[in-house]
Amino acid sequence: MAESEEFLRATLGSMDLVYNIARKVVPRPEDAEDLAQETYLAAFRAWLDHRRPRKVEPWLATICLNLGRSGFRHRARRPLEVEAMDRDALRRAMWSLSEEQRIAMALVDLGGFSIDEAARMMGSPRGTVLSRLFRGRRALAALLESEIREREP
Repeated sequence: MAESEEFLRATLGSMDLVYNIARKVVPRPEDAEDLAQETYLAAFRAWLDHRRPRKVEPWLATICLNLGRSGFRHRARRPLEVEAMDRDALRRAMWSLSEEQRIAMALVDLGGFSIDEAARMMGSPRGTVLSRLFRGRRALAALLESEIREREP
């Protein structure tokens, strides 16, 4: 039997346990699903490295808790998902920001560049880019929040 089949056979019965633990560690169901998935990925890697437990459930629970404590919650933060937002509202909000904020956000948030890369491209110190990102994101969130409130019945 292949190692992946052994892993699945040994661990699939613990999926509900892992998800329930994840729900206690992170606030949103979507984040709990991601944490459970990360738990299984970490467990599978360990399994392939022949670090196999005597008892699977406590092992998976420990992995899940450790991932949750080690910053998964920070990496897993998702922005509020809003169905009512349209492109024009987002475009208007972005264009109401300062050019420096808009460029910093476009490079880092949309372009996927690091802060250091964006700083080099913008010819600005790293701290300046961080400040523009912080202020721009905060201003954009406020603008979009007011847009959403206006649309609610």
